[in-house]
Amino acid sequence: MSIVIEGAVPELQPPHDTDGKEPASNVAQGAWVLYEWANQTYFSLITIFLFPPFFTGVLAANPVQGQAYWGYVQAASGISIALMSPLLGAMADASGRRKPWIVFSMLFCAAGCFGLWFAVPGQPLLPVAIALIVAAIGMELTIIFANAMLPTIASDRRIGLLSGIGIGVGQLAAIVALILVLLLLQLPGEVQAPFIPDEPLFGLSKEAHETDRIVGPISGAWFVIFMLPLLFLVPDQKTRGLGRREAARAGVRRLWNTIRSVRHFRNVGLYLVARMIFYDGMTAIFVFGGILASAIFGWGAMEMAVYGIWVTLFAAFGAFVGGWVDLKVGSKQTLIWSLVGVLVTFMLLLSYDNDRIFYVVEVAVTPEAKAFSTLPQQLFLLTVGFFGMMVGPVIASSRTMMARISPKEMMTEFFGLFALVGKATAWIAPLLIGIVTEATQNQRFGLMVTAPMIVVGLVIFLFVKEERAESIVH
Repeated sequence: MSIVIEGAVPELQPPHDTDGKEPASNVAQGAWVLYEWANQTYFSLITIFLFPPFFTGVLAANPVQGQAYWGYVQAASGISIALMSPLLGAMADASGRRKPWIVFSMLFCAAGCFGLWFAVPGQPLLPVAIALIVAAIGMELTIIFANAMLPTIASDRRIGLLSGIGIGVGQLAAIVALILVLLLLQLPGEVQAPFIPDEPLFGLSKEAHETDRIVGPISGAWFVIFMLPLLFLVPDQKTRGLGRREAARAGVRRLWNTIRSVRHFRNVGLYLVARMIFYDGMTAIFVFGGILASAIFGWGAMEMAVYGIWVTLFAAFGAFVGGWVDLKVGSKQTLIWSLVGVLVTFMLLLSYDNDRIFYVVEVAVTPEAKAFSTLPQQLFLLTVGFFGMMVGPVIASSRTMMARISPKEMMTEFFGLFALVGKATAWIAPLLIGIVTEATQNQRFGLMVTAPMIVVGLVIFLFVKEERAESIVH
């Protein structure tokens, strides 16, 4: 199938579905893609680039304690999502409509994001941890319901392309958000330029870390505003006329029947196990990689914003290319080669230190060297760029693979299971990283525990077939 290019954006209008169903319009598909623009700022500002170094390096008593506490937060949110997502997904399938669930989970996430404004240094970490957990639960539930809408608006052959474009658009949103944070919050007072204000936005204080804490409210407001097109323009499933209690009972029955019939969905189950393992390892690298870079090279919020923009640019490019590759060769081949690239670039990342490259080669570095000016920092940035370029296709094709092999009539329910197996063990990698880091007092050794996870997940994935499961009538 050829791809029509208009400017730099592939044509979104798919052909008719094989089951005769009319796909949604270009406008609706574009509105669904914009949901990725809405959610990615949360991940970039709060879970990956800016808030984790602030949490571990400023809010916590020391980096080791901060890394351990960050692992506990990830564990608590992961367990909560694991318990909630399959049932809520089944309830949404039973009731038919997804948008009411999206509205609730979206506002839940925004509330947690706004709560991060009160993350004041010297205060107890528990309220901050609760706000982070609330935001994570709301975001993940929103993603479950929104992802389940994709197969209802696009044909089987186009969902990979839409998914890749969505991830790419999300990465672009992260870049825009990081640039705004850099120009309006971090560079004022540090750099004199016509396009940079004399002081941070709204007169926020860097000394009181208000420029660090404001990323929470920024992420929450951004999420709500840019979710509106999906809510207003993407067609929802028709309601089945069930009330909340009836939907809950029907959802429990559907979930129970799905668990009982898991042998029928053996291929889906094998994929979920494989994805759970390799995705957990990759995600931990992405989250803790910024913490590692900040500690090794002494990067502050300004440098981390630049680092985030750099990585996200490559991830966006990888997602766009990965969507096209997925369309041509399928999700399985795209995932296999992307995971190999993730593993290779990760092992190379671990080889850099402030005065060392490739594990053993010493490099002379002066104490007064500026950020990004030394060879180890420059090689780290180059390598992490290629790492991001491999991560983009993994994120996009992981979701596409699930949509390709799941039964259509149970899509939300299976995306609930997708989140379940994705979050049921998501706490293991952060916890292991914290334990090993504390035991060895070496952050690289802590991160090394993720490499075997990627290898094991990849080996299991080799046995997964790229074919849709037939539905079982509940």
